[in-house]
Amino acid sequence: MRFVTFRRPSGAPEPGVVLDEKVVGLAGAGFPDVLSIVSGAEEARARIDAWIAAPPAEAVTDLESVSLMAPIPRPPKIICVGLNWVDHAMESGQEIPEVPTIFSKFPTSVIGPGDKIVLPRSSTKPDYEAEFAFVIGKGGRYIPAFRWREHVFGYMNFNDVSARDYQTATSQWMIGKSFDTFAPMGPYLVSADEISDPHDLDIMLTINGEVLQHSNTQHLIFRIPDLISFLSSVFTLEPGDVVSTGTPAGVGVARKPPRFLRAGDDVVVRVQGLGELRNPVVSETP
Repeated sequence: MRFVTFRRPSGAPEPGVVLDEKVVGLAGAGFPDVLSIVSGAEEARARIDAWIAAPPAEAVTDLESVSLMAPIPRPPKIICVGLNWVDHAMESGQEIPEVPTIFSKFPTSVIGPGDKIVLPRSSTKPDYEAEFAFVIGKGGRYIPAFRWREHVFGYMNFNDVSARDYQTATSQWMIGKSFDTFAPMGPYLVSADEISDPHDLDIMLTINGEVLQHSNTQHLIFRIPDLISFLSSVFTLEPGDVVSTGTPAGVGVARKPPRFLRAGDDVVVRVQGLGELRNPVVSETP
């Protein structure tokens, strides 16, 4: 299933499921948001299956008539993995990590498809990073790697927008990663059963139609089982936590000359089977 958070014209955010070119709202089935679906486990899925089999007319609307938001507008945690592709580590001049490099982004950085990436006045090096993210369903601590599938609810596109001048000014990356609008995600949260092998998905980023990143998740250094096991050995993973697995080569800062984001850019992230995450870029206004 493709889960979304959407708004009807002049309406409040609602959880829903995209079926063909329709959205079936799930508020009437007792779900206030997508996070309640993620945390509801098998019981929630059974209720949703029954609801969408014969939804009331008022729950169904045309996809083109609604606005999509980030599937989980305010995740409990946004956990990011740095230098998780061999080619990106090499272009960054870094050694291949022996343990995952972990940082986070604040939830206030989250935006959805079609929302504007706002270039901050204080940064001169705003960059893009196409990423593949997974969302925790069943939480836990000390999760064995072989049980990883039990803990993944689904997958989505992610763009780890980064202010490189802020990121490299300190050993802690989060300040350069957490500007408002720097975590586009969506358009869908695709349930795990829709993706047979998350470690064999094409990933691409284009700006104004030009392909700047293109790879496949088979080249991840630390895969989902490794990450779930490692992260849960340190802290409790919770339903709705977003884990973004890193970016392949081709980021703007590594290009010669560098290619940073500019006002007027149209940035698109596509991960195979997860739809298209498109965001325009604008300058911050005083």
